[in-house]
Amino acid sequence: MTQAILEVQGLDSRYGRVPALTDISLEVRPGELVAIVGANGAGKTTLMRSISGVQPATVRTLRFDGQDIARATARKRVQLGIAQVPEGRQLFPALSVEDNLLLGTFARGSRQRLEQICGMFPILVQKRHDPAGTLSGGQQQMLALGRALMTEPRLLLLDEPSMGLAPRLVAEVFQHVAALKAAGTTIILADQNARAALAIADRGYVMETGRIIFGGPANALLHDEKVRQAYMGM
Repeated sequence: MTQAILEVQGLDSRYGRVPALTDISLEVRPGELVAIVGANGAGKTTLMRSISGVQPATVRTLRFDGQDIARATARKRVQLGIAQVPEGRQLFPALSVEDNLLLGTFARGSRQRLEQICGMFPILVQKRHDPAGTLSGGQQQMLALGRALMTEPRLLLLDEPSMGLAPRLVAEVFQHVAALKAAGTTIILADQNARAALAIADRGYVMETGRIIFGGPANALLHDEKVRQAYMGM
């Protein structure tokens, strides 16, 4: 079996005195797309932020490509190749599409990467000089994804990419994610849309009240009766 590129064991995080994550353990292997699913408030976003280093956490083991990153800063983790597309996209609305993309080169990446990213998302070429705040929700999600890809990440963290999007745009976003996976990008995808996330994933973990309650092959979770009833409305 291929060695995990990300290994997490015994991760805990809290907001003040309130526990947010408890004893989280997971692994991701190179080239995998791993889905993290669960209801709103389950802890998915906190987990993604803890992996990227934005959210303080205590952890027994946190290794990226064999290197201990438990005490690494968020910037150091970006430099090592971990990039996050945050919940809500968090763009700079007054800056142009191009300038938002170039912000992705702050800690890693280069300006030469810009044309490659625009090739992936043609709409960004058309809107290149427009303020990011004038884009539609789907276009903003493409921009946020492109900004993360500017760093040429070895691990891409996607947090709730379907949030606030119409079904047609959700399908388009997930098509792009599936294409990235097919091209070899290693991805952790956290989303409330369990059906769509598991449909393109290799493996998945189900979260509830800050804990991982079970995990396994994505196809098995997709057809598990308990998962279907609890998270897919079926």
